[in-house]
Amino acid sequence: MRNLTFLLAMAITALAQNETQWRDVTEWGVEGRGWADQERKRWFDRFPAKAEGKVTKAVWSLSRHSAGMMVRFKTDATTIRAKWKLLSSRLGMPHMPPSGVSGLDLYARDSKGQWRWAAATKPNKQDMEATLLSGIAPGMREYALYLPLYNGTESLEIGVPAAAKFEGLASRKAKPLVFYGTSITHGACASRPGLAHPAILGRRLDMPVINIGFSGNGRMHKEVGNLMAEVDSACYVIDCLPNLQPAAVTERCVPLVKQLRKARPNTPIVLVEDRRFANSWLLPAKAKFHDDNQAALQKAYKQLKAAGVKQLHYLCGDLLLGGDTEGTTNGSHPNDLGFLRQADAFEPVLRQALSLK
Repeated sequence: MRNLTFLLAMAITALAQNETQWRDVTEWGVEGRGWADQERKRWFDRFPAKAEGKVTKAVWSLSRHSAGMMVRFKTDATTIRAKWKLLSSRLGMPHMPPSGVSGLDLYARDSKGQWRWAAATKPNKQDMEATLLSGIAPGMREYALYLPLYNGTESLEIGVPAAAKFEGLASRKAKPLVFYGTSITHGACASRPGLAHPAILGRRLDMPVINIGFSGNGRMHKEVGNLMAEVDSACYVIDCLPNLQPAAVTERCVPLVKQLRKARPNTPIVLVEDRRFANSWLLPAKAKFHDDNQAALQKAYKQLKAAGVKQLHYLCGDLLLGGDTEGTTNGSHPNDLGFLRQADAFEPVLRQALSLK
């Protein structure tokens, strides 16, 4: 009887140690959540509450998506789980899978300190619970978990066995990269949240990132510029041309850059040309649209440089997605290959702007 009692106690202890202990990520915070000291309608909104009624209704609605947000933690757990609740029942789109729209994406640092992919999810309902990874090799590691790109996040918890060590890592204090753009910046059509080019660049440069891409609504609005100017950014990236006509580029680009430069005299600013539609070589009207848009941005850039605006950088768009027409999902939005190519094109310009090797 004594042996049976001992074995039963051991079994209960083992079960208790393996029981999942859940931790709410809001207890230590996520990166990519700018304006963190300001009141919000929902905790995972990208913009603070004061933006409602100032930015357009479309921009406000899209700002409820958790694009660009990432939570960091350390653990020696051999199993990592997650529970998350989504704002919308629209889990995917015809041209973008639920794994990118509504899923989580896990990365880990290897023994050399490099970020490497670890696990992704396949959401099939609004309230999700999933094992991200099990059978993990022993050792304490740093992890980064990217949040959904095109859906809002209502709540997120990370679960590890009760016996595992766990440390939530607060947002880094380094100045973030701020990407202002269109559906492409927003993340369409990455198959996983960590494959949008702002996320790739954040890992490569080892810097925090704030993603304020708004599908169909990245239009160089001064109201968005006002919010951007509040962020003490390492660099502002303005990538709005796919949502603008040449006349609007001419009207809005110079004022937006001057607005940011007035608020942040020394912060680098990168102007990005629009990528070309993959089939524009076959469609003269689309080719002309790109020609005219790019000419308008080039003219604005030269005007700003002539006016003495410093720390202004420029990225050409013709080869953002590569030259073989294979970098898109639908001719417009990058596929995963296209996002990698965009990151390759952005990286040297950002390194120059940031004075990095």
